[in-house]
Amino acid sequence: MPADPFLEEDFRALTPEAFDFVLTNELKRAVRSQSFLTLLIVEPTLREVPGAPVAEEPALEREAAVRQIARLVSREVRETDLLSQTEQAQLSVVLLDADLPNSLRVVDRVMARLENYEFPRPLAIGIGAASCPTHGADAASLRRSAKARTVHPQHDVDSTPRPDSLPGWDKSSNAQ
Repeated sequence: MPADPFLEEDFRALTPEAFDFVLTNELKRAVRSQSFLTLLIVEPTLREVPGAPVAEEPALEREAAVRQIARLVSREVRETDLLSQTEQAQLSVVLLDADLPNSLRVVDRVMARLENYEFPRPLAIGIGAASCPTHGADAASLRRSAKARTVHPQHDVDSTPRPDSLPGWDKSSNAQ
């Protein structure tokens, strides 16, 4: 595991290596204690707008969008939940001690926040989810299940300015 498991000091997203390490340990704990945990995979897709300039570096823009989504999602999950950006420009979120029905409430809150945010480019965002032990008890099977089980299909997120997307406006607080 790297010396600094976080991507940035002001942000609590784990590096992919640290995330995998903690996820494996949390899966073992969940199986031992017979509790649930849910893995969410948030996948943004850049949308092209007729008449707008084409993305010069779409991979970098998508990576920046994932980081911004991670910051927004972190406000809707508990501080004990895990976040990480993957190499495939996706966001992985682990909701500890959460079964799938309760996790779907979190997904609804997350999508409400994302729909009320102005991104630099229009995005479509989809979310897949899988729960341990229901859909798998190891990291690889849980990831496959989360990618295959779409709980929120690709949905265009409007990029037009809204009052609640302006700096200084925050209508919800961090869920505890």
